[in-house]
Amino acid sequence: MEYIAIYLLFINVIAVACCFVDKSRAKRGKWRIPEKTLFIISALGGSVGMYATMRFIRHKTKHKRFMIGLPLIIMLQTIFLLIFLYLVA
Repeated sequence: MEYIAIYLLFINVIAVACCFVDKSRAKRGKWRIPEKTLFIISALGGSVGMYATMRFIRHKTKHKRFMIGLPLIIMLQTIFLLIFLYLVA
């Protein structure tokens, strides 16, 4: 169980960093992190960190794909986590 917590912490730190980097690059007109990459990081467990950061720094909040997609990913991950905990306990 503790390995899962460590992994989730690690992937969420990566997600937060990616949001800050992408926002910074957007402001400067530089190369951006592809949206596909941001969604992959979210699907791998970084959805909560990414969504919270996007709301906090107002990054991609006008993109319906992110404002609907990330909460959907969070809901699915929560369901899978609850099923996993039920089966393990």
